[in-house]
Amino acid sequence: MIRCCFALLLSILIISGGADLSLSAAGFDGTQKRGKDRKILLGTSCALSGPVAALGVDLYRGSRAYFDLVNQNGGIHGRSIQIIIYDDGYEPQYAVRNTIRLIQEDKVFLLFGYVGTPTLTKVLPLLRVFKNRDIYNFAPFTGARPQRIPPYDRYVINIRASYEAETTGLVNYFLNRGYRRIGFLGQADAYGKSGEYGVKKTLARYRLDITGCATYSRNIPFSADMREQVKILRDSGAEVVIIMGAYAPGAAFIRDAREMGWDIPIANVSFAATDVMLDLLIKQGAKTGKDYTSNLISSQVVPSYEDLSLPAIREYRELMDNSHVEIPQGMKPRTYNPRLYSFASLEGFINAKVLTEVLQRMGQEMDAKRLMTTVEAMTEYDVGIGIPVRFGPNKHQGLDAIYLMVVKDNRWVPLTE
Repeated sequence: MIRCCFALLLSILIISGGADLSLSAAGFDGTQKRGKDRKILLGTSCALSGPVAALGVDLYRGSRAYFDLVNQNGGIHGRSIQIIIYDDGYEPQYAVRNTIRLIQEDKVFLLFGYVGTPTLTKVLPLLRVFKNRDIYNFAPFTGARPQRIPPYDRYVINIRASYEAETTGLVNYFLNRGYRRIGFLGQADAYGKSGEYGVKKTLARYRLDITGCATYSRNIPFSADMREQVKILRDSGAEVVIIMGAYAPGAAFIRDAREMGWDIPIANVSFAATDVMLDLLIKQGAKTGKDYTSNLISSQVVPSYEDLSLPAIREYRELMDNSHVEIPQGMKPRTYNPRLYSFASLEGFINAKVLTEVLQRMGQEMDAKRLMTTVEAMTEYDVGIGIPVRFGPNKHQGLDAIYLMVVKDNRWVPLTE
């Protein structure tokens, strides 16, 4: 056991460039100092630059817009909420380095708004290393399994539905429409594997299996050639394809499939930032004179940001209309220009609203030791999207619903079938 712990600490030290992992760092006394601060410091590591910058940027914008509103109205029991954010470019080694810095140097109260499975998966062991500091990771932007099952479920509070729920919804949708040969395109890492697991698990209930699989490397751009992946899946006899990927490679696959005359239904999950992906395909169509937007489906973990019947959507849109969140510069120049509304910024808004409610319920003392018990006691909270956020002693995921969308008139609209 001692040998295993030492190996874990040594690997972290190597990744982080020799960061000091002493659990008794000078000037840090667990929850007391954080509790007495007049600020609540949240620590974030996410992609602010690189091929998936849209996710990190929009998630941060939605959260910050809501926290700014909270601060303008007196904060949480007189404390303002501040986010310390570092760019990891969607690369695990930088996420680990940033997390150690957030805990050791910045002494944050809570980790919040991380983006991605490969990054979060590498960060999870740190939560055990620093468990005596009561550090939790709140509302990561990933539906993967590792943080939803032991041993890490005790350190992570998820808001969004799982990838298993999303892939189950997509598989069932296709099966109900008579499709039986389902192909799969996945990112070649833990994120892609989590999607493959979900698709296989659902198909197995019907004594079916994935018809064909193809992969691509993380962080490839929209300009990447995906014709080989298209050929593999088309030759397998797939009638539909479910993609577990980011928006740039997903759009590249769709572009090349349509260029090769393969007009089958193609589905993406929420992490694909499908509104950004759709923008790429529309711009490409304007250049070539072709339509790349037909037969596209996506699953989302938040409702449509155009559904004005929901109080939270009205609140979110008004906030984004009037918010001026400055985005910190990442490690590389950023080419993404934020959209006024997006699924990611809506999710960030909802995450911030749920966390604000948790912090309010914790009371004046603001002791991190009470965070998880406060969350578990929040069995029904109306966030304004038509379904309540529900946690419990054995339920560290607040929402379970998914929403299927299709493209109509160059917009994602709810699937009504």
